[in-house]
Amino acid sequence: MIPVTKSFLPPIEEYTVQIQRAYNNGWLTNRGELVLELEEKLKAYLSVSNILITNNGTIPIQIALKLLGKGGEIITTPFSYVATTAAIVWEHCTPVFVDIHPEYLNIDESKIEAAITDKTTCILATHVFGNPCNVEEIDRIAKKHNLKVIYDAAHAFGVEHKGKSIFEYGDVSTCSFHATKLFHTGEGGAIFCKDPDLFHQIYYSHNFGHNGPLEFHGLGINGKISELQAAMGLAVFPYMEMIISERKKVIDFYKKELNFDSMSTQSHLAETNWNNCYFPALLENEKILLEVERVLNEEQICPRRYFFPSLNHLPYVAECQTPITSQISKRILCLPLYVGLEEHTLHKICELINSTIQKFKER
Repeated sequence: MIPVTKSFLPPIEEYTVQIQRAYNNGWLTNRGELVLELEEKLKAYLSVSNILITNNGTIPIQIALKLLGKGGEIITTPFSYVATTAAIVWEHCTPVFVDIHPEYLNIDESKIEAAITDKTTCILATHVFGNPCNVEEIDRIAKKHNLKVIYDAAHAFGVEHKGKSIFEYGDVSTCSFHATKLFHTGEGGAIFCKDPDLFHQIYYSHNFGHNGPLEFHGLGINGKISELQAAMGLAVFPYMEMIISERKKVIDFYKKELNFDSMSTQSHLAETNWNNCYFPALLENEKILLEVERVLNEEQICPRRYFFPSLNHLPYVAECQTPITSQISKRILCLPLYVGLEEHTLHKICELINSTIQKFKER
């Protein structure tokens, strides 16, 4: 089977070396040697002010909303993974959906101000497939209306905009280190924040509110990553340049071999150094998508309808109309993309897609 993605696994002996360090230390959690080392490596690699790595990629969004959302309305995108909206509702805030740009697939910044009310506290935007939002315009709007900005940057590991890490934009940025992501710790995530006082709040919030073993700064939750997760991160880390390079080869192949007279893909924000994390194909309509998906599945090739359905249709939110998101979500298909995807398989995928679309149009 050819899945939409595969976890990159470093040589088992290299992972074992890191695991052995945790065994030797007898220290499996509570920010041990491996966690601290991984944070320092990532801080330098990403060129960020601060980083706190966590046990998953959703806890950072929840912590940010707990500290900044204050139970208010959160302007957000309906085109993201379910965790983005679920975290808003989980933290007793109200999602307010703003439609997306039809080419960039991110929240349409030109529609944000119309959604602001006296209950709005934050903008929570997703860098969809690692493509940066219009961060400068969102920052301008937020400052004008005294709002906080949280970025769900789950897909944006290593992405730069105007020579700066995308994690340096907004009041808080979050990332996922899930097993399917570009860089991973099996399960994990990270939270980034430039403001030292807010970062201090974030830090104690992820550790039950602890200020030392017997005192507490305030309310907290358990967002700590384990040494075993950090061990995987340390084993994966040396391969990052290779991972990005190999994925770029796959994307370049798709761009060369697919017939873009009958489909398109996501446009990227100018002055962006992208990370090659996903390849979304935008078909002309849902009927063609379903036929392409069916043909690929018959050959044991499994693309993913990512993201579908749009989040404004979730059962626990007030449904609203976001027409661009609704039509995009019905005709977008993420194609297989991972290290080790062989050229003959890519040829087959492209030939199947191109021929299926052609046959469909000839009916």
